[in-house]
Amino acid sequence: MKKNMISMLFMGSLMALGTQVAFAAPDWSKVPKREVSVFHPGVTPMEWVGKKSAHSGTAGLKKGETCVGCHEEKGGLNFNFKRLADKELEPKGAPATMVYPVAVQAAYDASSLYIRLTFKAPPSGGADHSDKDNELKATVMFPDSKVPLASQVGCWASCHGDARTMPGADDKKTKYVKEGKYELMQWRSAKGAKVADGTVTTERKMEGGSLGAKAEGTKAGDTYTITFTRNNPGEGKTIPFGFAIHDDHASGRFHHVSLGYTLGIGAEGDIKATKQ
Repeated sequence: MKKNMISMLFMGSLMALGTQVAFAAPDWSKVPKREVSVFHPGVTPMEWVGKKSAHSGTAGLKKGETCVGCHEEKGGLNFNFKRLADKELEPKGAPATMVYPVAVQAAYDASSLYIRLTFKAPPSGGADHSDKDNELKATVMFPDSKVPLASQVGCWASCHGDARTMPGADDKKTKYVKEGKYELMQWRSAKGAKVADGTVTTERKMEGGSLGAKAEGTKAGDTYTITFTRNNPGEGKTIPFGFAIHDDHASGRFHHVSLGYTLGIGAEGDIKATKQ
């Protein structure tokens, strides 16, 4: 009994330390990299995406097309970044860097799924610096099957025009969904910060998560490497996911986001996890 209690206390200490502890990870030299571009989306919430007069891809979404299928070309994105940076879609001021690449790797074993992000944070120059504690945050989100359009739009279904930092919106409202839920894990750069493991729900607030999330983040020169570990959802599954990076002390909508991708765990996907 005493031995079990000691073991439980030890595991609790690991979770409490969050980013300060290095967790076991796969041999990443044997895991392929998939380059994904993240970009600053401005004020383009789900309501904007669904408005045909604003977004030319609305008709395609109704037919079942994905954001990736329409906007990813030759390893890059075909957005009109000049439009995304103008006053209409970014009234507070666009960041100096609108888009940059992130190398994504994924692996799994019997109990865990691992996701690794490697990238060079862009130069400072964003319009928002409201997160004084964290120079950088990285978040990975997983929608369930009840989230409308989740398999097509990724995280976008949780972004709404009435949420905080949107023009004229309620600062008390965070990301939310009208049906289903997103599970998320977030690494924060602040010294001693805990790994966030939460759920975005229809109640418009963050709740406790069930991913068993762990994370380790390192910075070498100007390059970040962030490794997430979560419970393995099951071999043979393809799950939708997306991620966002807040750099330069940014908060709220002032992030760079990925489109919605699929992750294959011993199955087909935009990114295939390697079994180890």
